[in-house]
Amino acid sequence: MPYFANPAFLLFAASSGALVAIWLGYPALMLLRARMAPRPTRTGLPANRNAWPRVTAILATRDDATVVADRIANLLASDYPADRLDVIVALDAVDAACTLDAAVGDPSRVRIVTGDQPGGKAAALNAGVREATGDVLMMMDSRQRFEPDTMRLLVAALHDERVGAVSGALTLGRETGGLSPVHVYWALEKQLRRAEAVVHSAIGVTGAVYATRRALWPSLPAGTILDDVYVPMSLVLSGYRIGFEPTARATDVRSFDARGEQTRKARTLTGVLQLCRLLPEVLVPWRNPVWGMFVAHKLLRLLSPLFMLGALVGGSWWFVRLASAAPVPVGGAVAACALVVLAVAPLRRAFWGVARYAYAMQVAIVGALINGARGRWQVWTRAK
Repeated sequence: MPYFANPAFLLFAASSGALVAIWLGYPALMLLRARMAPRPTRTGLPANRNAWPRVTAILATRDDATVVADRIANLLASDYPADRLDVIVALDAVDAACTLDAAVGDPSRVRIVTGDQPGGKAAALNAGVREATGDVLMMMDSRQRFEPDTMRLLVAALHDERVGAVSGALTLGRETGGLSPVHVYWALEKQLRRAEAVVHSAIGVTGAVYATRRALWPSLPAGTILDDVYVPMSLVLSGYRIGFEPTARATDVRSFDARGEQTRKARTLTGVLQLCRLLPEVLVPWRNPVWGMFVAHKLLRLLSPLFMLGALVGGSWWFVRLASAAPVPVGGAVAACALVVLAVAPLRRAFWGVARYAYAMQVAIVGALINGARGRWQVWTRAK
């Protein structure tokens, strides 16, 4: 039987093709569309710094006082005019381990509020936004650090009235042994978001570094996991675009191994499923102007474990048939490849790194699907 008519080969080819289309084909298409039919937005700030919008930076946190104090110091070191920037620390109502007093930072520029009941990040953010006085809300997490010009660049990107929110770029600290699969994945993800923003809107923003207008803030439903997807998609449904500013950087110097990434992805993917329940309009093509992008970027990836299983089963079945027909050539080729990978240290490390990360991603997706089926949405944990 010809290879292309073999059921094992067809299963392997179809499953592998679907994975390639989801993880590589869609990003390639968006990069091409961004280059061929860009829709640029305007950026800029008035020459008179006194005319710049007032900014309130909101930090919703469960971290301890030392971490929060360091983050406040980083925010106050911004090159944004000091008289036009203040900080609100929104402590979780249930697990507020942070005890700060007026001596932390500049008491005239730093306020501390307690989030609403029943607790959680969404409730803390809502409480912080109610106390905000700035025209622009600057959102971030505890563990990252902004560059001095990050806030200024994000505010400038909101100059275009068509843009409702804009994301900055999160940079992960480099490992001594080179870039991990996590670093490679995140670098590609940033390129995809940049292309989406040029075409229409980035599908989500980076929770560690984004800005929006206070007047446009949609009150988050209690228990919302992903404010960084709920907020931008709410704005898209209201007719706004979501921008991406690659020069507005936040840096996270923590290590990112496969286990940690598995936990993070399980949380974010659970949040995507929750979003479909909280904001069902995103699933309606004639309501969501970026429906195809949302489905391709956020939902089709949830099918990866199914296609991965199909590729493994089909590939194994096909390999067994080939080996039974020509055991010496096939076995020799496999043995030679295995010896090369085992003998060359960089190849060996790369192989196991990719294998661990791919496994962690599939486990995370399955975990998110289980969370969604059970309606388990309480997944906000303290950063480590």
